[in-house]
Amino acid sequence: MAESSTASNTEQITRTLDPTLLLKDELDQVGRIYNIIVEFFTNYSFQLIGAFIIFIIGYMFAGKIANVVLKLCERHKLDVTLSRFLANTSKMLIVVMITIVALGKLGISVTPFIAAIGAISLGAGLALQGLLANYAAGFNIIIIRPFVVGDTITVQGVTGLVKEVLLAYTILSDEDNVEITIPNKHIVGEILHNSRHDSLLELSVGIDYSENPLEVVAMLEEVIGKLDIVSEVRKPLIGIDAFADSAINIAIRLWTPTEHLYSAKYTAYKEIYQALDNANIKIPFPQRDVHFIKGSA
Repeated sequence: MAESSTASNTEQITRTLDPTLLLKDELDQVGRIYNIIVEFFTNYSFQLIGAFIIFIIGYMFAGKIANVVLKLCERHKLDVTLSRFLANTSKMLIVVMITIVALGKLGISVTPFIAAIGAISLGAGLALQGLLANYAAGFNIIIIRPFVVGDTITVQGVTGLVKEVLLAYTILSDEDNVEITIPNKHIVGEILHNSRHDSLLELSVGIDYSENPLEVVAMLEEVIGKLDIVSEVRKPLIGIDAFADSAINIAIRLWTPTEHLYSAKYTAYKEIYQALDNANIKIPFPQRDVHFIKGSA
């Protein structure tokens, strides 16, 4: 036993020291690898070619189907985001099916891969619940279309003009051109106000009790009607709002484009003041009448 071990060690040392023997071992190893490769391609060459052809044809077919789906959605005037999502999803599904067929052509079982993908998908779904909820809500928004680009919406206490609707979030824009990003999961299922392209502007002014409120209302209707800030879709409403302690309050409700909400407000108040001032109509300030009653002795 000791002699055999000694002989083996001696042979290894000889091979290490002898470059010729070392080179021979490396050539033998390369030859074995070459024989394995040749044997593999000899046995599976037709399967490889078939699988490659199947995948290429399937990928081209998936691209054609995606283009057909996109054109079909555009023909029915669906949302751009939804159209692209449906086209890409259809292409991805076809590519996955073609890949499974190609792997089966090579004799590779796809069952372990499907099980692994399922397990990974479950873990990713649990870890990305918030993100997936946003995508699901975005898909719901695109399908149901409670609002479109250009509408004015109020949700979660935020008001703005819809600038872009994406699958994960919706971008609003206000008059100051500030972009407001709202995750879609905070839109779906919430109370949503949609006033289309316009926003409601509520104004109020008080006049003295000595004035005729009906004449003032008629005058303000003429003044507001001449302004170019009023929406063409809805007419403004002007009338007596309340008989307050110190004044008769006149309310003005008008719809104006959201992009110029505050500038419209300032313009309207300016014209209202000038009209009242030109007509010598008083805008009273709060006041109280105090009566002293002399008590009995």
